Amino acid sequence: QGVNGFGSLFCEDTFTVTLGAATEATLTVPGGSGDGSIGASVNKFLAVFSYEDANEVWVANNATAAVPAGATLAASTSELNPPAKVVKTGDVISIISAGTPDVSIALYSIQE
Repeated sequence: QGVNGFGSLFCEDTFTVTLGAATEATLTVPGGSGDGSIGASVNKFLAVFSYEDANEVWVANNATAAVPAGATLAASTSELNPPAKVVKTGDVISIISAGTPDVSIALYSIQE
């Protein structure tokens, strides 16, 4: 179940940030229309993430994103540079990086 990134509409709900080193940024997923094609009652979105090249960005949903700290595998709620994730209105996306990359999150409405 891949995501077709070719020929998509420009997204009306795009959020951007330049992360501060080791500083969390959050986005509460709004309600609304996403790409404008479905209507205001949409509550489910495909969050498409874009990252500045060669940067590690850790992403979590409804949890605090964290940069790994050590050489031992440990349980985590964070994922490294995910390309896209399904989210719902009210979810809180948390992102963090050890560096200062630019990041964008585009929210495309999807059907239930």
